[in-house]
Amino acid sequence: MFLDNRQVAMDSALEALADSIDYFQDNLERLRPTLRDALKPHYEARNRSMSKLQELARQHLNMLPRDADVERDDYMWLWSRLKSFVGNESQVVIGELLEQERVLMQALSTLYTHPLPDAIEPVIEDCLKGCRALIRELYELQKQRQRS
Repeated sequence: MFLDNRQVAMDSALEALADSIDYFQDNLERLRPTLRDALKPHYEARNRSMSKLQELARQHLNMLPRDADVERDDYMWLWSRLKSFVGNESQVVIGELLEQERVLMQALSTLYTHPLPDAIEPVIEDCLKGCRALIRELYELQKQRQRS
C-alpha cells in the first residue's frame, strides 16, 4: 500500500517518537540515577502520546502500525557506544537525546504542513511541548554535568 504525503509525514513523526523512546530505554544503564530519574517522566509522557497518536492515525488516516527499523536501532546503539570511548558517557547520551529531539521536532513540524483531523492536532501540540520541555531539561543537565 502506498502512503500519501500526509501519511508519510505521520509515519515519520511516529518513527521519530518511537526512536527517541527506544534510544532512551536502550541507554538507561548508561545514565547516572539522577539523570535517569529526571528524564524518565518525559519519556513516560512521550510513550502515552505516541500510543494516542498511533491510535488516531489508525482511526483517521487509515494507517497500520509499522515495524521498527532494527538495523538502524542497532547502528545507533553501536555508534553511541563508540563515541563513549572518547567522551563522558552521560554527556554522549545527553547529546544523542538532544539530536533525537531535533529530529522529532522536524518530523512534527513537517506533519503540521498537511491538513490533519481535529483530533490529531492537540496530540501533536502536546508532543511539541514535550519536546521543548525535554530540550530545556537536557540542556540544564548538560550544563550541570559540565560544571561537575
